[in-house]
Amino acid sequence: MDLSKALNRWFGYQTFREGQKEIITSIMNEQHVLAMLPTGTGKSICYQLPALLADGVTIIVSPLLSLMENQVQELKTLGIKNVVAINSFLNYDEKNEIFRKLSTYKMIYLSPEMLQSERLIARLMSMKVSYFIIDEAHCISQWGHDFRPDYIRLSHVIAQLNFPPTLAITATATEEVRKDIIQLLHLRDVKEHIYSVDRRNIALRIEEFSEPDDKWKRLINLVEKLEGPGMIYFSSRKSAERATRLLQQQGQQVSYYHGGMTNNDRMLIQQQFMQNQLSIICCTNAFGMGINKNNIRYIIHFHPPKQMESYLQEIGRAGRDRKKSISYLFYSSEDKHLTHRFIDIEQIEEVVIKRIVGLLSEQKTITTQLEESLQAQFNLSESTWRVFKYLLEKFQFIENNQVKKLELNLLIDGLIKHYQNRRMKRMKQWEYFEDFMNTRTCRREAILEFFTETLKDKPEECCDICGFSDRRFWKRERNHVLNADKVQDWQQLLKKKLLQV
Repeated sequence: MDLSKALNRWFGYQTFREGQKEIITSIMNEQHVLAMLPTGTGKSICYQLPALLADGVTIIVSPLLSLMENQVQELKTLGIKNVVAINSFLNYDEKNEIFRKLSTYKMIYLSPEMLQSERLIARLMSMKVSYFIIDEAHCISQWGHDFRPDYIRLSHVIAQLNFPPTLAITATATEEVRKDIIQLLHLRDVKEHIYSVDRRNIALRIEEFSEPDDKWKRLINLVEKLEGPGMIYFSSRKSAERATRLLQQQGQQVSYYHGGMTNNDRMLIQQQFMQNQLSIICCTNAFGMGINKNNIRYIIHFHPPKQMESYLQEIGRAGRDRKKSISYLFYSSEDKHLTHRFIDIEQIEEVVIKRIVGLLSEQKTITTQLEESLQAQFNLSESTWRVFKYLLEKFQFIENNQVKKLELNLLIDGLIKHYQNRRMKRMKQWEYFEDFMNTRTCRREAILEFFTETLKDKPEECCDICGFSDRRFWKRERNHVLNADKVQDWQQLLKKKLLQV
């Protein structure tokens, strides 16, 4: 089969990007595949093209509703109509209609939570499943930067479907996480396609501030100069909203995006950004995964992420069109304390563990109402609760939402030890990233070393340590001044024009 012709027919591309053809060939040869391609290099083609060429249906597991909706809409825009996403956006009647026509689809996008439905699994087992795709596969590892317990349950689903050729694909996974992915999916004879994480078209700059207020001043000044579109990451919703207000006062087309908004509001903001109605998004890490906007010119981290994998994935939103782009990372001494606090929030204290286990031991069944009550009582986020519930299942205290009788002291000791180890691991990841921010050697070399790679040659605009001018990333009209060393403020130019009238 001529894969290049198929690529051109369905997607309009003349050639494959690095790694795509090799990954596609392996999965079409009915091999299990673990693939790592850098963010923005066309991972979705690696499973969408085989799906279109297959006889049966392809199941694509995706962690975010927005990611699913984006890919489905993009495929439909290309004229590929027999694709569907099944998620919580659908009402009861819509789900029933999709279930009725399930065998007519070539690609079915699902959240891992949806695959816990016995009704859905029964239908899929009656169909020919050509491929099983796990996007953002690092979510399966508790040591990855975005652990999602429902991903671990995918191994059972794969077994129920009689082990169809499975592709686990990610942009950021260390060697440790890659081993975790293969082991936890219970896959044998896995073909690995691992490509460099280096995004050579993204220049790297890190700036240190002694005072928090200096950060805000620098942000406003920098955004005024930079050519957009851009994304600015914050560690808190409050900061994202504050930045939005400040930038709106400067006349910027900007909005905020975070997990505290409704799904509909988030989808609206995302669509406005994709359609260039907004030029800047001030967001938490809830935004970005699966965003296929190819002309993002800059990424700013107002607060540093907690580990290297998150940093690399988030800066990878820039420059997907392969044009020159830039990433800024701001940090100050108070960021260390802020990060420690966020790491602690992920943990559950010993006294809380004992109280929750004690309360659950008095129950026979874990109901949704009980789960919501415990989350509210102990101020646990949904993600923190999901991890805790997964651990209760792992220690065999819960099975199919039924509480089993166990030696509670052994269970509590196991849970406490897990959270101690988890905190130590998170602190180690942060300390490594803190060292990276303070390094006086090439930033790019340090990133590649983390992923057990070696930098072969440096791009012209590499990083602030190697030295480059970020002026080339300023707005184009500012580059047309006669004296490049004396860029005039637009207000001064306007004043001159008015005086001439």
